[in-house]
Amino acid sequence: MMIVDISSDAEDDLIHGYWFYERQTIGLGDYFRSCLIADIESLAYYGGIHEVEFGFHRALSKRFPFCIYYHVGGNHVTVVAVLDARRDPLWIRQRLG
Repeated sequence: MMIVDISSDAEDDLIHGYWFYERQTIGLGDYFRSCLIADIESLAYYGGIHEVEFGFHRALSKRFPFCIYYHVGGNHVTVVAVLDARRDPLWIRQRLG
């Protein structure tokens, strides 16, 4: 089992996603956050098996159209971004750059 760290940028991404969904329906932001945290926690077991895109491993959320970008180093997984998969790929590449 690996140790999972979440960067401050990825935490900001989660906050932005939370408010996006909370504005849609009260309580949906909480569900979004719970689902994404569960997806991130699963990287402790599955970190490193996902395809590499833009130099990062990319895991897809099970419930929301979001991608979790991360690095694996030793027994650590570092989540660097949690981004809406519907964004322009050029924007995603710049955000990860």
